[in-house]
Amino acid sequence: MISILLDTSVLVFCYATLWFAVSILLRRNDIADIAWGLGYLAISLFLVVTRPASGISLLILVLIAIWAIRLSGHIFLRNRKKTEDFRYRKWREEWGRNWIWRSFLQVFLLQGFFMLVISAPILVASHDHFAHPGVFAWLGTAVWMIGFFFQAVGDYQLARFIKTRKDREAVLRTGLWRYSRHPNYFGEILMWWGLFLIVLPLPYGWMAAVSPLTITWLLAFVSGVPMLEKRYENNPAYQAYKKRTNALFPWKPGN
Repeated sequence: MISILLDTSVLVFCYATLWFAVSILLRRNDIADIAWGLGYLAISLFLVVTRPASGISLLILVLIAIWAIRLSGHIFLRNRKKTEDFRYRKWREEWGRNWIWRSFLQVFLLQGFFMLVISAPILVASHDHFAHPGVFAWLGTAVWMIGFFFQAVGDYQLARFIKTRKDREAVLRTGLWRYSRHPNYFGEILMWWGLFLIVLPLPYGWMAAVSPLTITWLLAFVSGVPMLEKRYENNPAYQAYKKRTNALFPWKPGN
C-alpha cells in the first residue's frame, strides 16, 4: 500500500506541475477546475496499467472516467469564452507580485494534495488484485449513479438557465434547484460516498472513508457552498431563496 501511495504522490506532483505551467502560459488559474476531474482519471489509469487490475479497480476506473470526462468537459465548455473565474481572479489580485509561486503552492499543489487524499478508494482498489464486485460494489455503484444524476442534471439545468435568463440577478428555483441550492455539489459528495462503499469490504477499505469525508468538508464548509454563497450575499432574490431551500440535501422547500 505504501508503494502505491508513493507512486501516486509522484504522479500527482508531476500532474499538478504540468497544469501549473499551462496556467502560466494562459495567465488563468481556473484551469485547475478542468484539471480536477481529469486528475483522478490519470490516477486510476496509472494504477490499472502499472499493477494487476481487479474487477473492483476496473469498475472504479469506468465510474471515474464517466464522471471526470463529463465534469471537465462541462467546465471547459462553460469557461472557454469567459474571463478567469472570479475566485481565482480575486486571489491573483490579493497575491500581487507573489502570484506565481502562491498559485503553484495554494492552487495547484494544494489541489494535488486533496486529490491524493480523495483518491483513497482508487488506491485501496488497486491494492487488492483479486477483488471482484459483490453486494457492496453494486450498492456503492447505485449510490454513485444517484450522485451522478444530481451533478449532471444540476449542471445542465444551471447552464441552460444562465444562457436564457434576461436578468443577471435572477435565481434558478426550478428542477433540482427547487429542492437544493447546490444539487451538483450534493451529487459530487454522493458519488464519493458510493466509491467508498465499493471498496469498504477490501483490506484498508475503512481507510477510504477519508475520501468522502474530505470532499464533504470541502464542498460544505470551505471551497464550495461558502464561496459561492458569499458572492450572492447582496442579492435579495438569492437571500429569499436561501431561507426556503436546503443548502445541499434535497428537501421540500419551506414557505
